[in-house]
Amino acid sequence: LAPGMESLPEAVLIRILASIPAAELVLVCRLVCCQWKNLVDGAALWILKCQQEGLTRAESDAENWQNFYFLSKKRKNLIKNPCGEEDLEHWGEVENGGDGWKIEDLPGDFGKEFPSEEVHKYFVTSYEWCRKAQVIDLRAEGYWEELMDTTQPKIRVRDWYAGRSDAGCLYELCVKLLSENEDVLAEYKSETVTIPQENDGSWTEISHTFSNYGPGVRFVRFEHGGQDTLFWKGWYGVRVTNSSVTVEP
Repeated sequence: LAPGMESLPEAVLIRILASIPAAELVLVCRLVCCQWKNLVDGAALWILKCQQEGLTRAESDAENWQNFYFLSKKRKNLIKNPCGEEDLEHWGEVENGGDGWKIEDLPGDFGKEFPSEEVHKYFVTSYEWCRKAQVIDLRAEGYWEELMDTTQPKIRVRDWYAGRSDAGCLYELCVKLLSENEDVLAEYKSETVTIPQENDGSWTEISHTFSNYGPGVRFVRFEHGGQDTLFWKGWYGVRVTNSSVTVEP
């Protein structure tokens, strides 16, 4: 310990520690001495780090600030290749009914532009069921076991679907929270959405938030799919894009 560090006022020490990267605070600094451990485990240091980096939350919502900091910094879409920019890369357990999955550019024939300009492509289904799935390993994404078991941060799932205005189609979404052994600990299954043949081709968002799901969650399994209802050869079935799974602070 540098001479005199232990005699610094706590407020000054917190300011010094706040300039250190978060992972080093937890893995290195809290091992230095009892005082540092207490500061790293306390709220004041993390409130300051949140303020410095513009991460805001309601002051009354004063649960674990350290977890809030890490969850805010990590927050991103855990679904890889959500819009088909890499063909079917990262999507497993693919069921290719009819003529199978295809990727098309927005807006597509008889389609509408997507609400966000950042989305350029979509996946489209055929005349028999097409399904695809992605399994997210939460630990590999940096969400450690104690965090998932104790804090149980909300897991928000979103997907977007659309029909083409000259064809009817079906759409389904099924998301499961899985344990280490891939037991299902929580599940969300949409109804089978039916889009009539005379539709306007507009995009619809579907979302679900998992909370209080209990300890043991290690994986998220996201599956969606659909087909057309006219059994036309080609790709007249439901279109999907911009799928997302986020762990919320």
